[in-house]
Amino acid sequence: MTSKLLTNARGAFADRNPNSRKYYDEARRYLPGGHTRTVLTHAPFPLAFVAGNESWLHDADGHTYIDMLGDYTAGLLGHSEHRVIDAVSAALKINTSVGGIHPAEGTLAKLMCERFDLDRVRFTNSGSEANLMAITTALQATGRDKIMVFHGGYHGGLLYFASGVAPWNAPYNFVVAPYNDVDRASELIFEHGATLAAVIMEPMLGSGGCVPAEKIFAQRVFADAKTVGAVTIADEVMTSRHGASGLFSLLGVRPDISTFGKYIGGGFSFGAFGGRAALLDQFDTSPEAGRDRVVAHAGTFNNNISSMTAGCVVLRDIFTAEVAVRHTSRGEEFREAVAAVTARSGLPVCVSGFGSMMSLHALSHPPRNAVDMGLRDADLQETIFLGLLERGVYSAARGMMNLSITVTDDQLAAVLDALTETLASLNRDGHCSPKR
Repeated sequence: MTSKLLTNARGAFADRNPNSRKYYDEARRYLPGGHTRTVLTHAPFPLAFVAGNESWLHDADGHTYIDMLGDYTAGLLGHSEHRVIDAVSAALKINTSVGGIHPAEGTLAKLMCERFDLDRVRFTNSGSEANLMAITTALQATGRDKIMVFHGGYHGGLLYFASGVAPWNAPYNFVVAPYNDVDRASELIFEHGATLAAVIMEPMLGSGGCVPAEKIFAQRVFADAKTVGAVTIADEVMTSRHGASGLFSLLGVRPDISTFGKYIGGGFSFGAFGGRAALLDQFDTSPEAGRDRVVAHAGTFNNNISSMTAGCVVLRDIFTAEVAVRHTSRGEEFREAVAAVTARSGLPVCVSGFGSMMSLHALSHPPRNAVDMGLRDADLQETIFLGLLERGVYSAARGMMNLSITVTDDQLAAVLDALTETLASLNRDGHCSPKR
């Protein structure tokens, strides 16, 4: 049953946002649920944003928010980054959709291989496609049919494991292992070893609550997978922003294939998968390769000029390895400040994450896996989200926050104040049980 406090918070939200409600009601006539992105759903309706600049968002009702969501990690550069926009605009003035190759494609490939320690890379339109193609690569290379995934993982709309294997997933033969349970995961790897084509893992569950992989877990799972001849796939679609070369690198793990997406496109659709030449060269259909057997990889917009041009600017000029290292450290400092606020509140609220990605949880202690995530107080979680919105902070309904490189120290201080006030108001209303 929904608490009175949450009911009141939803009502206050609706009263403040009549124009967003109007947009939502109109859109529902044509779009199932009023939009085409399930994660945006929350009661009573999602906000409609009409403008953004740097780390500010402006909604249809004239409210301004500090954007602490960063489009679920894709908005790392903030809004309307002029260096990307100017470069893409210039490129599109002389070329659009060519049906052929163009210089930016090879340039971005070189930047990615050097930055993320890849032999080869191929581009897609999204991280979801990248993960599907990485799995295809493993299946074709090994001739096996099973894919190990982790409970709570998310690798795209057709690779969804928040509660096990979703019925709408791509029809692969999945083996589901518990996250951060190294012994059980190892048992399953050796149990299915002869038929295991790949193990795919996020170094931090992104959609699953910003739950980092423990170092020994990540290292041993991929080591055991290689022992049985399975391909190791690192889903770095969200986490390649951490450190100079991504979170798996910081964990001391070198996978066979890594997948990418989100921020590298600079606001344009983007995905990529890359890794060892022996695996990626299955896609080499050139006469020079002389391969008897190749794997086809089609996609009209895989190398589209907008995304390729934007990616070059992002990796070469804006989010360099040095900037990435500093941004990771800054995120760590901010998460520690958030943890201090939640600890002082006396409420069963905590924060988890790594670097510039984090999530608030209506839990007494940070979760280690999807089972822990299932213990969150749903009413308290939503009430905190609505409380932050009321105070001008935009985050995810599920608690996720991601720092963009444009967010200022003053904005981060304002976010901490908003969180402090939100939790204090819940304490005053007496609707939440204290931490035990």
